[in-house]
Amino acid sequence: MPFFRSSGILLHPTSFPSRFGIGDLGIEAYAFIDFLRESQQQYWQVLPLGPTGYGNSPYASYSAVAGNPLLISPQKLLEQGLLSEEDFANLPGFEPNKVNYEQVVPFKIGLLKKACENFKTQAGPTQQKEFAGFCDIKAYWLDDYALFMALKDANGGASWHTWEPEVRSRQPEAMDRVRQEMDAEIFYYKYTQYEFFRQWSELKNYANIAGIEIIGDIPIYVAHDSADVWSNPDIFCLDENTGEASLMAGVPPDYFSATGQLWGNPVYKWEELEKQNFKWWVKRFEAMLDYIDVIRIDHFRGFEAYWAVKQGEQTAMNGEWIKAPGDKLFEEIKQKLGKLPVLAEDLGVITPEVEALRDKFEFPGMKVLQFAFGSDPGNGFLPFNYPRNAVVYTGTHDNDTTVGWFNQASDWEKQNLLLYLGSVSPEGIHWDLIRLALSSVANQAIIPLQDVLGLDSQGRMNTPSVAEGNWEWRYQSEALTHELRSKLKNLTTLYGRAPQVK
Repeated sequence: MPFFRSSGILLHPTSFPSRFGIGDLGIEAYAFIDFLRESQQQYWQVLPLGPTGYGNSPYASYSAVAGNPLLISPQKLLEQGLLSEEDFANLPGFEPNKVNYEQVVPFKIGLLKKACENFKTQAGPTQQKEFAGFCDIKAYWLDDYALFMALKDANGGASWHTWEPEVRSRQPEAMDRVRQEMDAEIFYYKYTQYEFFRQWSELKNYANIAGIEIIGDIPIYVAHDSADVWSNPDIFCLDENTGEASLMAGVPPDYFSATGQLWGNPVYKWEELEKQNFKWWVKRFEAMLDYIDVIRIDHFRGFEAYWAVKQGEQTAMNGEWIKAPGDKLFEEIKQKLGKLPVLAEDLGVITPEVEALRDKFEFPGMKVLQFAFGSDPGNGFLPFNYPRNAVVYTGTHDNDTTVGWFNQASDWEKQNLLLYLGSVSPEGIHWDLIRLALSSVANQAIIPLQDVLGLDSQGRMNTPSVAEGNWEWRYQSEALTHELRSKLKNLTTLYGRAPQVK
């Protein structure tokens, strides 16, 4: 659906300042919401919030619905009496500007396990009732997720398709046995989800009261090694004997990659999903809308047709396009949940059929300014080519920062940009592109916080196809200055994106 004229900031919660080595849902998250409100922003966009595995990518989660326990605030657990100051007495020497996951993960898991044990013995009747109610309401995904994670721990982190055959195939007797054997471990994973969603709900409520809506992210595919695939094997293309993906997702060779991108996720059995009235997808959207306000669909083109690569291939070269029933899917979701607040990530080589699917449901597409100046006037990323029903970014989490991009751009690309702008302002190229985004006709403009701060490539969040060093960037509290708030507020107001007084 088309959105009103507005703007917001892209920032993943792991990037918040925190003395615990990784951003969390504590006091700095609330300070960021205050920054958004005071600078007249109306959106906060986050990356997927699920529990991450190897590589720490939010786009490779163990669950399509669960929250990342690493985002739980230890300070809030202290305020509840579930942790003590002694637990924080010997904090590791965390780096202030990045997340060192090798340090953070064992440290925070230790705190969460201690808080869980204290919850068992100290929780009063009200808390116990809330926890039981949470487990009951979320049982349709929580039971499988908690058992999956407990089993993963018991198997040394190995992927589910290598577990003992009876558990891998979810035989009833084996499932009953492991549930009894792992009762304490299952409780821990349920407790951390309860605490994550409790803290997240409080933060979201604070944001909504401040006039800030949260844009969440749905990756089209789920990780093969996830609770979703293990518990719903009938809707994924899997090898019946090994449990591995028989058809893998990716994108074909293009200008940027001679061998394409082989992601490894199993593609969906869309025929089976359609027989089930897309129940799994409806539930997924419903669950997302419980804790965010707007959904950004990653790799939207895969709902019209998807690139499928057979098991055993080492690259994405030998795949094929297969049609997907995106039209029927979104009709079903619309019928069940109403008109959807959805943004479509429609980057890459997009066909008329993909555009037609996007436009039928009035989903805004994405425009990225860093892609605008490398070709001719027909480039759809140039602001004068935008439709109103679009969301413009200076860059995304997969791009370099604007300063980093400009520093490495070709002379020809720089010349095109400078000709378009007239000249570079004394404020710097990042403010020129922010101004360009905010002044465009696109209904929504989203700016990564790194660009507001004017950071170079050191502030980059992710470099696609690079395995290490991603998802680590953090800022420090003093970065969000009064001057920065005023500058962003003035531009937002000037270009008609400030909240309308009712």
